[in-house]
Amino acid sequence: MKKLMLGNEAVARGLYEAGCSFVSSYPGTPSTEITEMVAKYEEVYAEWAPNEKVAMESAFGAAMAGKRSFCGMKHVGLNVAADPLFTISYTGVNAGMVIAVADDPGMHSSQNEQDSRHYARASKIPMFEPADSMEAIEFTKLAYEISEKFDTPVLLKMCTRVAHSQSIVETSDRVEAEKAYEKNPAKFIMMPGNAKRRHPIVEERTLALSEYAESASFNRVEEGSDKSVGIITSSTSYQYVKEVCGDKYPVLKLGMIWPLPVKLIENFAKSVDKVIVVEELDSFVEEHCRNIGIDVSGKDIFSCIDEFSQNIVADKFGKETVCGIKLDDSIPNRPPVMCAGCPHRGLFYTLAKNKITVHGDIGCYTLGAVPPLSALDSTICMGASISGLHGFNKANKGESDGKTVAVIGDSTFMHSGMTGLVNIAYNSSNSTVIILDNSITGMTGHQQNPTTGYNLKGDPASKIDLETLCRAIGINRVRVVDPYNLKECETTIKEELEAQEPSVIISRRPCALLKYVKHNKPLVVDQDKCKSCKMCMKIGCPAISMSGGKAKIDNTLCTGCGVCEQLCKFDALSAPKEV
Repeated sequence: MKKLMLGNEAVARGLYEAGCSFVSSYPGTPSTEITEMVAKYEEVYAEWAPNEKVAMESAFGAAMAGKRSFCGMKHVGLNVAADPLFTISYTGVNAGMVIAVADDPGMHSSQNEQDSRHYARASKIPMFEPADSMEAIEFTKLAYEISEKFDTPVLLKMCTRVAHSQSIVETSDRVEAEKAYEKNPAKFIMMPGNAKRRHPIVEERTLALSEYAESASFNRVEEGSDKSVGIITSSTSYQYVKEVCGDKYPVLKLGMIWPLPVKLIENFAKSVDKVIVVEELDSFVEEHCRNIGIDVSGKDIFSCIDEFSQNIVADKFGKETVCGIKLDDSIPNRPPVMCAGCPHRGLFYTLAKNKITVHGDIGCYTLGAVPPLSALDSTICMGASISGLHGFNKANKGESDGKTVAVIGDSTFMHSGMTGLVNIAYNSSNSTVIILDNSITGMTGHQQNPTTGYNLKGDPASKIDLETLCRAIGINRVRVVDPYNLKECETTIKEELEAQEPSVIISRRPCALLKYVKHNKPLVVDQDKCKSCKMCMKIGCPAISMSGGKAKIDNTLCTGCGVCEQLCKFDALSAPKEV
Protein backbone atom coordinates (compact mmCIF):
# COMPACT_ATOMS: atom_id res chain seq x y z
CA MET A 1 0.00 0.00 0.00
CA LYS A 2 1.28 3.47 -0.89
CA LYS A 3 0.89 6.43 1.46
CA LEU A 4 2.58 9.62 2.65
CA MET A 5 4.78 9.24 5.70
CA LEU A 6 7.09 11.39 7.76
CA GLY A 7 10.66 10.14 7.74
CA ASN A 8 10.44 9.23 11.42
CA GLU A 9 7.15 7.43 10.90
CA ALA A 10 8.78 5.52 8.04
CA VAL A 11 11.63 4.39 10.30
CA ALA A 12 9.01 3.13 12.76
CA ARG A 13 7.30 1.27 9.94
CA GLY A 14 10.64 -0.22 8.92
CA LEU A 15 11.18 -1.42 12.49
CA TYR A 16 7.77 -3.09 12.45
CA GLU A 17 8.26 -4.73 9.06
CA ALA A 18 11.75 -5.96 10.00
CA GLY A 19 10.40 -7.85 13.00
CA CYS A 20 11.87 -5.57 15.67
CA SER A 21 10.53 -6.67 19.05
CA PHE A 22 12.15 -4.29 21.56
CA VAL A 23 12.48 -0.49 21.50
CA SER A 24 14.00 1.74 24.18
CA SER A 25 14.69 5.43 23.58
CA TYR A 26 14.93 8.83 25.18
CA PRO A 27 12.93 11.60 23.46
CA GLY A 28 15.00 14.19 21.62
CA THR A 29 14.03 16.37 18.68
CA PRO A 30 14.23 15.45 15.82
CA SER A 31 14.19 11.73 16.70
CA THR A 32 11.21 11.53 19.07
CA GLU A 33 8.45 10.45 16.70
CA ILE A 34 10.20 7.21 15.74
CA THR A 35 9.54 5.71 19.14
CA GLU A 36 6.12 7.31 19.54
CA MET A 37 5.05 5.82 16.19
CA VAL A 38 6.48 2.33 16.71
CA ALA A 39 4.73 2.13 20.10
CA LYS A 40 1.44 1.98 18.18
CA TYR A 41 2.32 -1.49 16.87
CA GLU A 42 1.16 -4.09 19.38
CA GLU A 43 3.84 -6.55 18.26
CA VAL A 44 6.61 -4.21 19.45
CA TYR A 45 7.48 -3.57 23.09
CA ALA A 46 8.41 0.13 23.38
CA GLU A 47 9.50 2.26 26.32
CA TRP A 48 11.00 5.59 27.30
CA ALA A 49 14.27 5.10 29.16
CA PRO A 50 15.60 7.64 31.70
CA ASN A 51 18.46 8.51 29.31
CA GLU A 52 20.14 7.40 26.08
CA LYS A 53 22.84 5.31 27.77
CA VAL A 54 20.20 3.22 29.52
CA ALA A 55 18.23 2.95 26.28
CA MET A 56 21.21 1.64 24.31
CA GLU A 57 22.24 -0.81 27.01
CA SER A 58 18.66 -2.10 27.23
CA ALA A 59 18.46 -2.50 23.45
CA PHE A 60 21.76 -4.38 23.52
CA GLY A 61 20.41 -6.71 26.20
CA ALA A 62 17.38 -7.48 24.05
CA ALA A 63 19.54 -8.14 20.98
CA MET A 64 21.79 -10.39 23.06
CA ALA A 65 18.68 -12.30 24.15
CA GLY A 66 17.84 -12.94 20.50
CA LYS A 67 15.24 -10.26 19.72
CA ARG A 68 15.75 -7.58 17.08
CA SER A 69 16.04 -4.31 18.98
CA PHE A 70 16.21 -0.55 18.47
CA CYS A 71 17.11 2.60 20.36
CA GLY A 72 16.66 6.17 19.13
CA MET A 73 18.13 9.52 20.15
CA LYS A 74 19.23 12.88 18.85
CA HIS A 75 22.86 13.72 18.10
CA VAL A 76 23.76 15.03 21.55
CA GLY A 77 22.06 11.99 23.05
CA LEU A 78 24.61 9.81 21.29
CA ASN A 79 27.25 11.50 23.43
CA VAL A 80 25.46 10.16 26.51
CA ALA A 81 25.37 6.66 24.99
CA ALA A 82 28.94 6.71 23.66
CA ASP A 83 30.27 4.47 26.43
CA PRO A 84 28.23 1.38 25.51
CA LEU A 85 28.39 2.27 21.79
CA PHE A 86 32.14 1.75 21.50
CA THR A 87 32.12 -1.50 23.45
CA ILE A 88 29.16 -3.18 21.72
CA SER A 89 31.06 -2.56 18.51
CA TYR A 90 33.56 -5.07 19.93
CA THR A 91 31.02 -7.57 21.25
CA GLY A 92 28.81 -7.54 18.20
CA VAL A 93 25.23 -8.73 18.55
CA ASN A 94 23.08 -11.85 18.48
CA ALA A 95 19.85 -10.65 16.89
CA GLY A 96 20.04 -7.41 14.92
CA MET A 97 20.39 -4.07 16.69
CA VAL A 98 19.75 -0.68 15.08
CA ILE A 99 20.59 2.69 16.63
CA ALA A 100 18.94 5.80 15.16
CA VAL A 101 20.68 9.12 15.68
CA ALA A 102 19.03 12.29 14.40
CA ASP A 103 21.29 15.25 13.66
CA ASP A 104 20.03 18.83 13.74
CA PRO A 105 21.89 21.02 11.22
CA GLY A 106 20.78 24.59 11.77
CA MET A 107 20.19 23.86 15.47
CA HIS A 108 16.42 24.14 15.29
CA SER A 109 16.19 22.54 18.72
CA SER A 110 19.75 21.85 19.83
CA GLN A 111 22.75 23.42 21.50
CA ASN A 112 25.30 22.40 18.86
CA GLU A 113 25.65 21.19 15.25
CA GLN A 114 27.37 17.91 15.96
CA ASP A 115 28.04 15.65 12.96
CA SER A 116 27.29 12.09 14.08
CA ARG A 117 29.07 10.50 11.13
CA HIS A 118 32.28 10.82 13.15
CA TYR A 119 30.83 8.41 15.71
CA ALA A 120 30.39 5.75 13.03
CA ARG A 121 34.01 6.00 12.02
CA ALA A 122 35.35 6.27 15.57
CA SER A 123 33.30 3.34 16.91
CA LYS A 124 33.84 1.30 13.71
CA ILE A 125 30.10 0.76 13.26
CA PRO A 126 28.36 0.94 9.86
CA MET A 127 26.01 3.87 9.28
CA PHE A 128 23.14 4.25 6.80
CA GLU A 129 21.75 7.64 5.81
CA PRO A 130 18.32 7.74 4.12
CA ALA A 131 17.37 10.66 1.88
CA ASP A 132 13.57 10.24 2.02
CA SER A 133 10.83 8.26 3.73
CA MET A 134 10.96 5.27 1.40
CA GLU A 135 14.68 4.91 1.98
CA ALA A 136 13.99 5.27 5.71
CA ILE A 137 11.90 2.08 5.56
CA GLU A 138 14.29 0.25 3.24
CA PHE A 139 17.46 1.21 5.10
CA THR A 140 15.94 0.31 8.48
CA LYS A 141 15.11 -3.17 7.24
CA LEU A 142 18.48 -3.48 5.51
CA ALA A 143 20.23 -2.37 8.69
CA TYR A 144 18.93 -5.46 10.50
CA GLU A 145 20.18 -7.71 7.70
CA ILE A 146 23.62 -6.07 7.84
CA SER A 147 23.62 -6.19 11.64
CA GLU A 148 23.14 -9.95 11.68
CA LYS A 149 25.25 -10.71 8.61
CA PHE A 150 28.29 -8.78 9.86
CA ASP A 151 27.66 -9.23 13.61
CA THR A 152 27.49 -5.54 14.44
CA PRO A 153 25.11 -2.87 15.69
CA VAL A 154 24.15 -0.50 12.87
CA LEU A 155 23.67 3.27 13.04
CA LEU A 156 20.83 4.88 11.11
CA LYS A 157 21.48 8.60 10.68
CA MET A 158 18.48 10.84 10.29
CA CYS A 159 18.39 14.64 10.22
CA THR A 160 15.72 17.25 10.82
CA ARG A 161 14.64 17.61 7.17
CA VAL A 162 14.38 13.86 6.47
CA ALA A 163 12.84 13.10 9.87
CA HIS A 164 10.15 15.76 9.56
CA SER A 165 9.41 15.74 5.82
CA GLN A 166 6.80 13.60 4.11
CA SER A 167 7.23 11.50 0.98
CA ILE A 168 5.53 8.48 -0.57
CA VAL A 169 6.27 5.02 0.80
CA GLU A 170 5.11 1.53 -0.03
CA THR A 171 4.52 -0.65 2.99
CA SER A 172 4.96 -4.41 3.40
CA ASP A 173 3.97 -7.05 5.91
CA ARG A 174 5.89 -7.78 9.08
CA VAL A 175 8.43 -10.60 9.05
CA GLU A 176 9.11 -12.11 12.47
CA ALA A 177 12.76 -12.65 13.34
CA GLU A 178 14.52 -13.95 16.43
CA LYS A 179 17.47 -16.05 17.48
CA ALA A 180 18.20 -18.32 20.40
CA TYR A 181 20.54 -17.08 23.11
CA GLU A 182 23.70 -19.06 23.76
CA LYS A 183 26.16 -18.25 26.54
CA ASN A 184 29.38 -16.91 25.00
CA PRO A 185 31.71 -15.28 27.56
CA ALA A 186 34.53 -14.66 25.06
CA LYS A 187 32.17 -12.60 22.90
CA PHE A 188 30.14 -10.69 25.47
CA ILE A 189 32.39 -10.24 28.52
CA MET A 190 34.68 -7.34 27.64
CA MET A 191 37.44 -7.77 30.15
CA PRO A 192 40.85 -6.88 28.64
CA GLY A 193 41.80 -10.41 27.55
CA ASN A 194 38.61 -10.92 25.59
CA ALA A 195 38.55 -7.36 24.24
CA LYS A 196 42.03 -7.79 22.78
CA ARG A 197 40.82 -10.80 20.81
CA ARG A 198 37.70 -8.97 19.63
CA HIS A 199 39.47 -5.89 18.27
CA PRO A 200 41.00 -7.65 15.23
CA ILE A 201 37.54 -9.03 14.43
CA VAL A 202 36.20 -5.47 14.34
CA GLU A 203 38.94 -4.38 11.93
CA GLU A 204 38.27 -7.36 9.65
CA ARG A 205 34.57 -6.52 9.76
CA THR A 206 35.24 -2.94 8.65
CA LEU A 207 37.25 -4.18 5.67
CA ALA A 208 34.47 -6.60 4.73
CA LEU A 209 31.86 -3.83 5.00
CA SER A 210 34.00 -1.55 2.82
CA GLU A 211 34.14 -4.24 0.15
CA TYR A 212 30.38 -4.76 0.48
CA ALA A 213 29.81 -1.02 -0.02
CA GLU A 214 31.54 -1.12 -3.42
CA SER A 215 28.68 -2.84 -5.23
CA ALA A 216 25.67 -2.54 -2.90
CA SER A 217 22.61 -0.89 -4.43
CA PHE A 218 22.31 1.77 -1.75
CA ASN A 219 25.44 3.43 -3.16
CA ARG A 220 24.50 4.27 -6.73
CA VAL A 221 25.69 6.35 -9.67
CA GLU A 222 23.06 8.40 -11.48
CA GLU A 223 24.16 9.39 -14.97
CA GLY A 224 24.14 12.97 -16.23
CA SER A 225 24.57 14.66 -19.60
CA ASP A 226 27.33 17.09 -18.55
CA LYS A 227 30.44 15.29 -17.27
CA SER A 228 32.36 18.48 -16.56
CA VAL A 229 31.20 18.05 -12.94
CA GLY A 230 30.40 14.98 -10.88
CA ILE A 231 28.66 15.34 -7.51
CA ILE A 232 29.07 13.05 -4.51
CA THR A 233 26.31 13.54 -1.95
CA SER A 234 23.78 11.93 0.41
CA SER A 235 20.73 12.58 2.60
CA THR A 236 18.97 15.95 2.18
CA SER A 237 21.93 17.33 0.24
CA TYR A 238 21.09 14.78 -2.45
CA GLN A 239 17.53 16.13 -2.63
CA TYR A 240 18.77 19.71 -2.98
CA VAL A 241 21.24 18.72 -5.70
CA LYS A 242 18.54 16.94 -7.71
CA GLU A 243 16.07 19.80 -7.32
CA VAL A 244 18.65 22.32 -8.51
CA CYS A 245 20.57 20.34 -11.14
CA GLY A 246 18.09 17.71 -12.23
CA ASP A 247 19.84 15.11 -14.40
CA LYS A 248 22.46 17.48 -15.80
CA TYR A 249 25.47 16.26 -13.78
CA PRO A 250 26.39 12.67 -12.81
CA VAL A 251 25.71 12.01 -9.13
CA LEU A 252 27.17 9.40 -6.79
CA LYS A 253 24.44 9.04 -4.19
CA LEU A 254 25.73 7.41 -0.99
CA GLY A 255 23.32 5.46 1.19
CA MET A 256 25.84 3.88 3.56
CA ILE A 257 27.96 6.72 4.85
CA TRP A 258 30.41 4.47 6.74
CA PRO A 259 32.43 2.60 5.83
CA LEU A 260 32.79 4.37 2.49
CA PRO A 261 33.74 2.60 -0.74
CA VAL A 262 37.09 3.24 -2.46
CA LYS A 263 36.92 1.76 -5.96
CA LEU A 264 33.40 3.08 -6.56
CA ILE A 265 34.50 6.62 -5.76
CA GLU A 266 37.71 6.27 -7.77
CA ASN A 267 35.83 5.07 -10.85
CA PHE A 268 33.26 7.82 -10.49
CA ALA A 269 36.00 10.45 -10.26
CA LYS A 270 37.64 9.09 -13.44
CA SER A 271 34.36 9.45 -15.35
CA VAL A 272 34.07 13.23 -14.78
CA ASP A 273 36.34 16.25 -15.11
CA LYS A 274 35.80 17.60 -11.60
CA VAL A 275 34.29 16.18 -8.40
CA ILE A 276 32.31 18.26 -5.91
CA VAL A 277 31.20 16.83 -2.57
CA VAL A 278 27.95 18.32 -1.30
CA GLU A 279 27.46 17.44 2.38
CA GLU A 280 26.10 19.29 5.38
CA LEU A 281 28.30 20.16 8.36
CA ASP A 282 31.77 18.57 8.34
CA SER A 283 33.94 17.47 5.42
CA PHE A 284 33.44 13.78 6.21
CA VAL A 285 33.10 12.36 2.69
CA GLU A 286 35.49 14.98 1.30
CA GLU A 287 38.24 13.89 3.69
CA HIS A 288 37.73 10.25 2.71
CA CYS A 289 38.11 11.19 -0.96
CA ARG A 290 41.32 13.08 -0.26
CA ASN A 291 42.66 10.21 1.85
CA ILE A 292 42.31 7.83 -1.12
CA GLY A 293 44.06 10.31 -3.41
CA ILE A 294 41.15 11.99 -5.18
CA ASP A 295 41.22 15.75 -5.67
CA VAL A 296 37.76 17.09 -4.83
CA SER A 297 36.08 20.36 -3.97
CA GLY A 298 33.72 20.62 -1.04
CA LYS A 299 34.09 22.92 1.91
CA ASP A 300 35.93 25.44 -0.24
CA ILE A 301 32.50 25.94 -1.86
CA PHE A 302 29.97 24.91 0.77
CA SER A 303 30.03 26.00 4.41
CA CYS A 304 30.47 23.65 7.35
CA ILE A 305 27.99 25.81 9.27
CA ASP A 306 24.18 25.54 9.24
CA GLU A 307 21.93 23.40 7.07
CA PHE A 308 21.73 23.67 3.29
CA SER A 309 18.75 24.62 1.14
CA GLN A 310 17.80 24.67 -2.53
CA ASN A 311 18.78 28.34 -2.59
CA ILE A 312 22.27 27.67 -1.24
CA VAL A 313 22.95 24.83 -3.66
CA ALA A 314 21.56 26.84 -6.59
CA ASP A 315 23.72 29.82 -5.67
CA LYS A 316 26.91 27.73 -5.45
CA PHE A 317 26.23 26.11 -8.83
CA GLY A 318 25.23 29.45 -10.36
CA LYS A 319 21.78 28.14 -11.26
CA GLU A 320 18.11 28.61 -10.56
CA THR A 321 16.24 25.75 -8.94
CA VAL A 322 14.67 23.25 -11.34
CA CYS A 323 11.21 24.65 -10.63
CA GLY A 324 12.51 28.19 -11.00
CA ILE A 325 11.36 29.20 -7.51
CA LYS A 326 13.52 30.53 -4.72
CA LEU A 327 12.31 31.05 -1.17
CA ASP A 328 12.33 34.56 0.21
CA ASP A 329 15.24 34.70 2.67
CA SER A 330 13.89 37.93 4.15
CA ILE A 331 11.12 36.15 6.09
CA PRO A 332 11.44 37.49 9.66
CA ASN A 333 12.39 35.09 12.43
CA ARG A 334 9.83 34.24 15.07
CA PRO A 335 11.80 33.12 18.12
CA PRO A 336 10.07 30.75 20.54
CA VAL A 337 8.83 31.99 23.91
CA MET A 338 7.45 30.29 26.98
CA CYS A 339 3.73 29.65 26.54
CA ALA A 340 1.05 31.71 28.23
CA GLY A 341 0.48 30.16 31.64
CA CYS A 342 3.88 28.42 31.65
CA PRO A 343 4.61 27.45 35.27
CA HIS A 344 8.28 28.42 34.88
CA ARG A 345 7.59 32.11 34.17
CA GLY A 346 6.84 33.20 37.72
CA LEU A 347 9.84 31.42 39.15
CA PHE A 348 12.21 32.91 36.55
CA TYR A 349 10.78 36.37 37.19
CA THR A 350 11.56 35.93 40.89
CA LEU A 351 15.13 34.80 40.19
CA ALA A 352 15.75 37.71 37.80
CA LYS A 353 14.19 40.22 40.16
CA ASN A 354 16.57 39.15 42.93
CA LYS A 355 19.59 39.20 40.59
CA ILE A 356 20.42 35.55 41.27
CA THR A 357 22.99 33.77 39.10
CA VAL A 358 21.21 30.83 37.44
CA HIS A 359 22.83 27.73 35.94
CA GLY A 360 20.32 26.51 33.35
CA ASP A 361 19.70 23.16 31.73
CA ILE A 362 18.12 21.58 28.63
CA GLY A 363 14.36 21.91 28.28
CA CYS A 364 11.66 24.40 27.36
CA TYR A 365 12.67 26.33 30.48
CA THR A 366 15.87 27.29 28.64
CA LEU A 367 13.63 29.98 27.11
CA GLY A 368 13.95 31.77 30.44
CA ALA A 369 17.22 33.07 29.00
CA VAL A 370 15.51 35.38 26.50
CA PRO A 371 14.28 38.93 27.26
CA PRO A 372 12.51 40.29 29.13
CA LEU A 373 13.26 37.65 31.79
CA SER A 374 16.93 37.08 30.83
CA ALA A 375 17.15 34.85 33.89
CA LEU A 376 19.82 32.29 32.90
CA ASP A 377 23.61 32.55 32.99
CA SER A 378 24.57 29.24 31.36
CA THR A 379 23.16 26.24 29.52
CA ILE A 380 25.51 23.41 28.45
CA CYS A 381 23.94 19.97 28.30
CA MET A 382 21.54 17.63 30.10
CA GLY A 383 22.28 17.67 33.82
CA ALA A 384 25.09 20.25 33.62
CA SER A 385 23.22 22.85 35.66
CA ILE A 386 23.64 20.96 38.94
CA SER A 387 27.25 19.91 38.35
CA GLY A 388 28.09 23.41 37.12
CA LEU A 389 26.52 24.99 40.20
CA HIS A 390 28.66 22.80 42.45
CA GLY A 391 31.88 23.76 40.66
CA PHE A 392 30.90 27.43 40.51
CA ASN A 393 30.28 27.62 44.23
CA LYS A 394 33.31 25.56 45.23
CA ALA A 395 35.60 27.63 43.00
CA ASN A 396 34.29 30.88 44.49
CA LYS A 397 35.01 29.58 48.01
CA GLY A 398 31.72 30.72 49.43
CA GLU A 399 31.54 34.07 47.65
CA SER A 400 28.67 32.91 45.44
CA ASP A 401 26.80 31.11 48.25
CA GLY A 402 23.38 32.62 48.67
CA LYS A 403 23.50 34.17 45.21
CA THR A 404 23.49 31.20 42.82
CA VAL A 405 21.09 28.38 41.96
CA ALA A 406 20.66 25.61 39.37
CA VAL A 407 17.38 25.00 37.55
CA ILE A 408 16.53 21.66 35.96
CA GLY A 409 13.34 19.99 34.69
CA ASP A 410 11.87 16.84 36.19
CA SER A 411 12.66 14.72 33.11
CA THR A 412 16.16 16.15 32.81
CA PHE A 413 16.75 15.52 36.50
CA MET A 414 15.91 11.85 35.98
CA HIS A 415 18.05 11.78 32.83
CA SER A 416 21.32 13.01 34.30
CA GLY A 417 20.68 15.41 37.16
CA MET A 418 20.65 12.88 39.98
CA THR A 419 24.38 12.20 39.87
CA GLY A 420 25.11 15.93 40.07
CA LEU A 421 22.93 16.18 43.17
CA VAL A 422 24.74 13.19 44.66
CA ASN A 423 27.97 15.10 44.07
CA ILE A 424 26.59 18.15 45.90
CA ALA A 425 25.51 16.03 48.87
CA TYR A 426 28.68 13.92 48.96
CA ASN A 427 31.07 16.86 48.71
CA SER A 428 29.09 19.13 51.05
CA SER A 429 28.38 21.86 48.53
CA ASN A 430 26.38 24.77 49.91
CA SER A 431 24.18 24.85 46.80
CA THR A 432 20.48 25.24 46.04
CA VAL A 433 18.94 23.25 43.19
CA ILE A 434 15.49 24.09 41.82
CA ILE A 435 13.68 21.21 40.09
CA LEU A 436 11.07 22.57 37.68
CA ASP A 437 8.47 19.82 37.94
CA ASN A 438 5.87 20.39 35.21
CA SER A 439 4.76 16.73 35.29
CA ILE A 440 5.88 15.92 31.73
CA THR A 441 8.78 16.01 29.28
CA GLY A 442 7.67 19.29 27.73
CA MET A 443 10.30 20.34 25.21
CA THR A 444 9.97 17.33 22.92
CA GLY A 445 6.19 17.22 22.88
CA HIS A 446 4.79 15.86 26.15
CA GLN A 447 6.37 12.46 26.65
CA GLN A 448 6.03 10.59 29.92
CA ASN A 449 9.01 10.15 32.24
CA PRO A 450 9.70 8.29 35.51
CA THR A 451 8.15 11.10 37.59
CA THR A 452 4.77 11.21 35.83
CA GLY A 453 3.29 7.85 36.85
CA TYR A 454 2.62 6.71 33.27
CA ASN A 455 4.65 4.80 30.67
CA LEU A 456 5.07 5.41 26.94
CA LYS A 457 1.70 3.87 26.11
CA GLY A 458 -0.06 5.93 28.77
CA ASP A 459 -0.56 3.01 31.15
CA PRO A 460 -0.05 3.50 34.91
CA ALA A 461 3.58 2.99 35.97
CA SER A 462 5.77 3.39 39.01
CA LYS A 463 6.08 7.08 39.92
CA ILE A 464 9.32 8.41 41.34
CA ASP A 465 8.74 10.64 44.36
CA LEU A 466 11.15 13.53 43.89
CA GLU A 467 11.05 14.66 47.51
CA THR A 468 11.86 11.19 48.83
CA LEU A 469 14.54 10.67 46.19
CA CYS A 470 16.30 13.95 47.04
CA ARG A 471 16.29 13.10 50.74
CA ALA A 472 17.61 9.61 50.00
CA ILE A 473 20.46 11.18 48.06
CA GLY A 474 21.41 13.11 51.18
CA ILE A 475 19.58 16.44 50.89
CA ASN A 476 17.90 17.32 54.20
CA ARG A 477 16.25 20.55 53.08
CA VAL A 478 13.59 19.83 50.41
CA ARG A 479 10.81 22.38 49.78
CA VAL A 480 7.88 22.44 47.34
CA VAL A 481 6.48 25.69 45.94
CA ASP A 482 3.75 26.75 43.51
CA PRO A 483 5.43 28.90 40.81
CA TYR A 484 2.17 30.79 40.28
CA ASN A 485 2.58 32.15 43.83
CA LEU A 486 5.29 34.81 43.51
CA LYS A 487 5.46 35.63 47.22
CA GLU A 488 5.88 31.97 48.17
CA CYS A 489 8.59 31.53 45.53
CA GLU A 490 10.55 34.56 46.68
CA THR A 491 10.36 33.72 50.36
CA THR A 492 11.37 30.09 49.83
CA ILE A 493 14.26 30.93 47.50
CA LYS A 494 15.67 33.50 49.93
CA GLU A 495 15.37 31.10 52.87
CA GLU A 496 17.11 28.25 51.06
CA LEU A 497 19.88 30.48 49.77
CA GLU A 498 20.52 31.68 53.33
CA ALA A 499 20.73 28.11 54.67
CA GLN A 500 24.30 26.89 55.11
CA GLU A 501 23.76 23.45 53.59
CA PRO A 502 22.61 21.83 50.33
CA SER A 503 18.95 22.28 49.50
CA VAL A 504 16.37 21.46 46.84
CA ILE A 505 13.31 23.48 45.87
CA ILE A 506 10.70 21.69 43.77
CA SER A 507 8.70 24.17 41.71
CA ARG A 508 5.60 22.08 40.99
CA ARG A 509 2.77 22.84 38.60
CA PRO A 510 1.83 20.90 35.44
CA CYS A 511 2.56 22.25 31.96
CA ALA A 512 -0.21 24.60 30.86
CA LEU A 513 -0.57 22.73 27.55
CA LEU A 514 -1.45 19.38 29.07
CA LYS A 515 -4.97 18.35 28.06
CA TYR A 516 -6.09 17.50 31.58
CA VAL A 517 -5.05 20.88 33.05
CA LYS A 518 -8.05 23.09 33.75
CA HIS A 519 -7.49 26.83 33.34
CA ASN A 520 -9.14 29.80 34.97
CA LYS A 521 -11.00 32.29 32.85
CA PRO A 522 -8.83 34.87 31.06
CA LEU A 523 -8.02 37.98 33.08
CA VAL A 524 -9.47 41.35 32.17
CA VAL A 525 -7.90 44.82 32.21
CA ASP A 526 -9.57 47.75 33.92
CA GLN A 527 -8.57 50.51 31.50
CA ASP A 528 -9.27 53.22 34.09
CA LYS A 529 -6.94 51.66 36.66
CA CYS A 530 -4.13 50.86 34.20
CA LYS A 531 -1.34 53.45 34.60
CA SER A 532 0.73 52.19 31.64
CA CYS A 533 3.59 51.25 33.99
CA LYS A 534 4.25 48.09 31.94
CA MET A 535 5.08 45.98 34.99
CA CYS A 536 2.91 43.23 33.52
CA MET A 537 5.17 43.19 30.45
CA LYS A 538 8.22 42.23 32.51
CA ILE A 539 7.24 38.54 32.58
CA GLY A 540 7.19 38.23 28.78
CA CYS A 541 3.80 36.53 28.59
CA PRO A 542 2.57 36.29 24.96
CA ALA A 543 -1.01 36.91 26.15
CA ILE A 544 -0.14 40.45 27.32
CA SER A 545 0.54 43.41 25.05
CA MET A 546 0.21 47.19 25.06
CA SER A 547 -2.44 48.83 22.92
CA GLY A 548 -3.14 52.54 22.95
CA GLY A 549 -0.82 52.92 25.93
CA LYS A 550 -2.81 50.43 28.01
CA ALA A 551 -2.31 46.77 28.86
CA LYS A 552 -4.29 44.34 26.73
CA ILE A 553 -5.06 40.66 27.41
CA ASP A 554 -5.51 38.21 24.53
CA ASN A 555 -8.32 36.03 25.88
CA THR A 556 -7.52 33.30 23.33
CA LEU A 557 -4.11 32.81 24.99
CA CYS A 558 -4.57 33.80 28.63
CA THR A 559 -4.92 30.84 31.01
CA GLY A 560 -5.83 32.96 34.04
CA CYS A 561 -2.68 31.94 35.93
CA GLY A 562 -2.67 35.25 37.82
CA VAL A 563 1.07 35.89 37.76
CA CYS A 564 0.68 39.25 36.02
CA GLU A 565 -2.10 40.17 38.44
CA GLN A 566 0.38 39.91 41.32
CA LEU A 567 2.71 42.39 39.61
CA CYS A 568 0.15 45.15 39.10
CA LYS A 569 0.22 47.66 41.97
CA PHE A 570 -2.92 49.37 40.70
CA ASP A 571 -5.23 46.32 40.61
CA ALA A 572 -5.82 46.87 36.90
CA LEU A 573 -5.62 43.15 36.15
CA SER A 574 -8.15 40.79 37.66
CA ALA A 575 -10.30 37.75 37.06
CA PRO A 576 -13.62 38.51 35.35
CA LYS A 577 -16.48 39.15 37.71
CA GLU A 578 -19.18 36.52 37.88
CA VAL A 579 -22.40 37.64 36.23
